[in-house]
Formats: sequence, structure tokens, C-alpha cells
Amino acid sequence: MKHFSSYLSLLFIVTLLSADNNKSYQIDHLEPPSWWIDMANNTLQLMVHGKNISDLEPELTYLGVVINKVHRLDNPNYLFIDLLISETTMPGKFDILFKKSGQTIISHPYEILKRNAGSAERQGFSPADVIYLITPDRYANGDPDNDSVESLKEKPNRRNKDGRHGGDIKGIIDHLDYIAEMGFTQIWLNPVLENNQKKYSYHGYSTTDYYNIDERFGTNELYKELSEIAQNKGIGIIMDLILNHIGSEHWLMYDLPSSDWINHNGEFVQTSHIHESIYDPYIPQFEKDLFTSGWFVETMPDLNQSNPFLANYLIQLSIWWVEYAKLSGFRIDTYPYIDKDFLTIWSKRIAREYPNFNFCGEAWNNNPSMVAYWQKGSKPYDGYISYIPSMKDFPLQKALVQGLMSDEKWDSGIGDIYRVLANDYQYGDPYNLLVFAGNHDMQRIYSQLSENMDLYKIAMSFILTTRGIPQIYYGAEIAMTSTRDHGELRKDFPGGWAGDKIDAFNGIRLSGEQREAQNFMRDLLNWRKSSSAIGKGSLVHYPVKNGVYVYFRLYENDLVMVMMNNNKRSIRIDPGHFNEVLAEKNQGISVLDNRVYDLTSKINLPGKTALILEIN
Repeated sequence: MKHFSSYLSLLFIVTLLSADNNKSYQIDHLEPPSWWIDMANNTLQLMVHGKNISDLEPELTYLGVVINKVHRLDNPNYLFIDLLISETTMPGKFDILFKKSGQTIISHPYEILKRNAGSAERQGFSPADVIYLITPDRYANGDPDNDSVESLKEKPNRRNKDGRHGGDIKGIIDHLDYIAEMGFTQIWLNPVLENNQKKYSYHGYSTTDYYNIDERFGTNELYKELSEIAQNKGIGIIMDLILNHIGSEHWLMYDLPSSDWINHNGEFVQTSHIHESIYDPYIPQFEKDLFTSGWFVETMPDLNQSNPFLANYLIQLSIWWVEYAKLSGFRIDTYPYIDKDFLTIWSKRIAREYPNFNFCGEAWNNNPSMVAYWQKGSKPYDGYISYIPSMKDFPLQKALVQGLMSDEKWDSGIGDIYRVLANDYQYGDPYNLLVFAGNHDMQRIYSQLSENMDLYKIAMSFILTTRGIPQIYYGAEIAMTSTRDHGELRKDFPGGWAGDKIDAFNGIRLSGEQREAQNFMRDLLNWRKSSSAIGKGSLVHYPVKNGVYVYFRLYENDLVMVMMNNNKRSIRIDPGHFNEVLAEKNQGISVLDNRVYDLTSKINLPGKTALILEIN
């Protein structure tokens, strides 16, 4: 069933014939499908969609809930109902009556729920976490029965690299023990909401229903179950949310509430994709507007967030999913493409409801100033105010790969990393940036590094010990390879399908390199969980010298030292150069092999090596 069972009674359709005017009336959608008492904001705007619904007058009788205002737009098939919910309101069910001339035409049930204990104070993902990014269709097929759904257009074809392969939420639940044992503490799933497009729907970025999980992944209840089971294993769930656009097959596209719901009056006009236009002080306004108002591609109609009803709709669905599924975070797709004034309102509303929650924006730009522009606490040149705590650190990702793959010279090599981090003064909170070596839109990191295991280990060591919140793309822990083709870089995780000859979950038939990578990552990830210096500490680093980058993480009495040698040859490092940080400490222990290093004498660091020491 498309709609989850706990809300079946809320979403039924009632059609009656009016004797007065021979019109028929019905309700096809009423969203949000439920709400909660004790929210910081005591208002709720219901969007009601159905044939001729604007002809009717809504009424309700429930202690503490009143209709404040009713809005009618150009389309007679919509009503927007503003509710006020008193702080004394008790959880319960009531009927919303839709009347004409005093006669009840439709009666629709609604429910106000009690929030889970501590919901408002929920802790979002933090630098103490490591995020595991999963493309659900390509991870594990736990329920083959949902691979094909009659009402959904695209059918499974595992032989097609760009098609549906059958991975689902049940497959992730089945392998939560593996994820926990590896040492991951958060899971970010590429979008799992309904994506009923004709083709290329597996990735999830063309939403066709904001309130329902795609049936090929499972149900709303199963998604909630995933969150609850994961929490019991110490793992939070991060939802990938798209506020910029919808899929061309979204039900709204067949009956828009108003002509300005979609930018350019619903006609395809492509965005310029020129990120710099947002920040450019010299660019004409037309070009600046085109970046945010243009469509990403023809199958992704661009939402007009300046429409106040749409803005409310997007804000409320975001809050609904946090509350319903007990989320620990959001990742927001194509962040700079969204109306920036709306983003201020949206991020402030989320932060008001959940002060400790975390949510991360995607601004794919390699200029630190252009990423910093969006983060809370930064000081943009134009005074823009944002409340989003985290952004993805694309500049650092590029510097990491570029630095490791370049020859060590005065203006290239591992110093690229140092130079990017030296720009951290531009961020409101650099420790809350999401750092990563690869993601679902990039060639896999092992391939970016020319399938060099030494470079891979340096990259992973850095991502897991530098400032910020690490994110690891599924399969990176076994050094999966890929071309730049999207279907290829999102290929199936081995062992997720019955009959797979290789099973990475159980270590069966992995290559020597894959097993080496997996063991390395498991050891490093689980050590990281116990290190307060890494999870809470500050960063102190030194300028790169002779192709060696040295930095420290410090928290109270916990001190970690990291040395990265990007040369092919060994380098002798004098710990005395770092006395300002090391002080009187004279011993370090390698976190991976427990080898003891004397800090009173030079350390021999082999070429293409990262060494992580706990200092005592």
C-alpha cells in the first residue's frame, strides 16, 4: 500500500454529490497527514487538495485547536487552512468537516500526536560521528518482493547500470550490525521518498511525493523502524531532502495550486549552473536570478520558494519527517540553487524546533568563501544571515585529492591541504563542516587516487582525523573502484544480493587490497570513537615542509599527532620542531599497531605514509 497503515484512515477519499449545484467533491491529499502538540511554533497550515474543494468551508471542534484563517488560491481544487494549536491541547483525533450551505459534504479525520520524550532536545550529528553515505538501491536487497511495484513506472533491471537494482530499507536493516561493527555512527541515505519517474529514478533526486517512502524501498513504517533499530545500535539517520526541485511526475505537476508554484510559470528554463553568480557583485540581476530560478534539468521542475504557501509546505514537511522518523539530521541537496531568503526562514524554523539538531547544505564549489557564505555564524560580504550549522567541504576534498596526486613542489602537493585549511577563518564553525574523500556524484576515491593503497590510507587517515565531521561513501571501506559514469560509481555493494559471489559484509572472496582496506578502516573508525581529541578537540597544524604535513588534535589532556608524508622517500622528522604543542610529552603510540615512538629523537616516516600517534 502506498500510504502507511497508521494513517490509512486519514487519507481515504470521500466523494459526495451536492444536490444544490450538481458538483462533486473529494479530498485526494491533506498534508501534513498529522501533527504534534508542544511544538515551538503553534501554527500549522494544512494543504487540502481535491476536486472543487475550495467551494467548501472547513470546520472543526477540538479543544485547543482552532481554524484561524482559510486561503483560496487560483486553483479551485485547493484549500489552505491555518490552524492555531494551544499549549494546553491534548493529543487526540478529531474530524475536519467541509461544509456547503451548512451541510457537511466531507468529513476527514485528523490526529494531533504527543511528541516523543526529548524530541526537541535531540542531538544531531557532530564531529564525534562518522557518516556512512548509502545509495539505497545499490546497497542490499532485503526484500525482493518490492523490487517491482505495479503503480510505479520504472521496473527493476540489475543489468542496467542506470536502472533500478532492488536495494531497499530492509537490506540496510539487515546489515546494521556490519555498519555498527565497522565503526560508523550515522547513516545518510540518498533520497528514499517516492521517485515515480519513467527512468533513472534509482538515485532518488526527483521526488514525486514528499510524504511517502518509495514503495520499492519500503514503507514509512519501515523507514521509522530503521531509525529506531539504528538508534539502539548507536547510529543516527540523516535524511537527504530536496527543497530546490521536484520530479516532473510529482502529483502536484498535474494540478498546481497556483501558476507561480513552479518557477517560470511551469515552463522549462534551465539554470545557468554558474555558482559564482550568487556572490558576484558585478553580475546583472537577471543572471543572478537565473541561477536560482532556472530548472536543474527538464525532469526537475524548479520550486518557487518565494510563494509563502509553498514555503510553509516545505518547512512543515521537513519538521514532520524529523518528528515522525526520529531523525538526527538533514542533508540538503543543491543548497545555493534555492531562494536564499527562504533558506534563512527554513533554517531558522528548523533550528527553533530542534536547537541541537544538525543539517548540512550541499554547495559544490571549491572556493572556501563561497561555501562559508551559507554557514551559520559566517560574515558574508552582503550581510546574509543563515542558520544552517553545517556545509559540505568541497574545497578540502579537491585539495586532498589534488595534493596527494601532485608532485611535491613549492606551489603544489600536500601543501594544497594546508592552504585550504588556512581559509577556515571565513567559516562560522569550521569544526562543523562535513569532510569527505568521495560521494555519490564523484568517481570513487580509490580510483581518483589511481588505485594506490598508500595514498588511499593517507586520504582516509586525514578525513578521519582532521577538523570536521567525516563522511565515508559506501564501498570506500573496501576500496571500491569506478569510472566517472554515475551508474558505475554507484554500483552494487558486493554481498547485498542473493547469489553474489563476493560478500563484503562477511569478508568472503574479497581481494587482498579490499580486505586490507576494510581492516584498516575498521581499526581506524573504532579507534576514532574513543578519542575525545578527535571528536571534541581543536586543530593545530604546521605549514608543510619538505612534503610533510603535521597537525595535532587537542582536547583537555587528550593529544593526537598526525604526520603525513607525501614523498616517495622516507623523511626524518624532528619532534622538537613541535615543542609548542608537545610541551614535555616524550612518547607517542601508533593507534593502528601500538608501536611506541620516542619523541626525544627523530622519527623516520616512510614515503607515502600517514602516522597517527596518541601522545602521552
